[in-house]
Amino acid sequence: MKKNLKYNIAWVAIAAVVYGILLALYNGGMITIFTDAIIVNIGINIISAVGLNLIIGFSGQFSLGHAGFMAIGAYACAIVTSQNPTYGGFVIGLILGMVLSGIVAFVVGMPTLRLKGDYLAIATLGISEIIRILIVNFRDITNGPSGIFGLPQVTTWEVVFIFAVIAILVVSNLINSAPGRAILSVREDEIAAEAMGINTTKYKVLAFVIGAVLASIAGTLFASYQQSVFPKDYQFMKTIDILIIVVFGGIGSTTGAVLSAVVLGVLNMYLQDFGYIRMILYALTLIIIMIFKPSGLLGTWEFSVKRIIDKFTKKGDDANASVGR
Repeated sequence: MKKNLKYNIAWVAIAAVVYGILLALYNGGMITIFTDAIIVNIGINIISAVGLNLIIGFSGQFSLGHAGFMAIGAYACAIVTSQNPTYGGFVIGLILGMVLSGIVAFVVGMPTLRLKGDYLAIATLGISEIIRILIVNFRDITNGPSGIFGLPQVTTWEVVFIFAVIAILVVSNLINSAPGRAILSVREDEIAAEAMGINTTKYKVLAFVIGAVLASIAGTLFASYQQSVFPKDYQFMKTIDILIIVVFGGIGSTTGAVLSAVVLGVLNMYLQDFGYIRMILYALTLIIIMIFKPSGLLGTWEFSVKRIIDKFTKKGDDANASVGR
């Protein structure tokens, strides 16, 4: 427990350095409205990608329902804050979205996660579309296809940064825990895991629920930053956008998901000047990476504070032992 605390403190220290750099850039007037939007969207994509990577990369379940859970978070925030445009309303909307997403993921996950491969992908895609269609048709609550706008902008880059750090810490600590090892065992060989007495359905649902909750948080932050929410923002292509980030960075690597979100966000920013050619160049970049590095930028490699700290701690212990002799 003390070791985990030590590693978490190290992660928070790294996050504090990154935060300090961003703060200096903002205070120095080097960040424009456009680059601020890029930074915020990168942070939101990190939260979404880390959650989807937990489902696909670590538990080995191919889900295409991420956009639906983002929609739940976005609309929960929009409905609450449109009636209560305060920080308190935002927090209530955030929590409500997380709870609803967790419940839906649990109820849906119990039967669907018994499926595998393409069948699971189709089932989760269907769930996402059902959520979107319900949003479109519940006009009295969601305002239908017209969406909800005029929301208070509570989301800032600082808020997104804090939630991104929390998301990374939650997933990293989970994977390095006993339940996390059970989740990994399901990915490696589900039949062998069941033979060892692991309740595979339980751990698949656990990963699915946590991933859905993180997607809901991302949806809430996105809706608040955009100050509006529309059903078209959470169509199938939204899930594909997040899936591209996960695959591009390396399936099964949280570090890869973070790096990929940053790289693709910056790439998208610089390609804005190319107009309609932008999407062609963007797609071409992805194709080149997949041809020459099919495992993604980092594969399954993970940046580990634990390895670094243990390495220096061991060197220090060896030095002390030498002095003692």
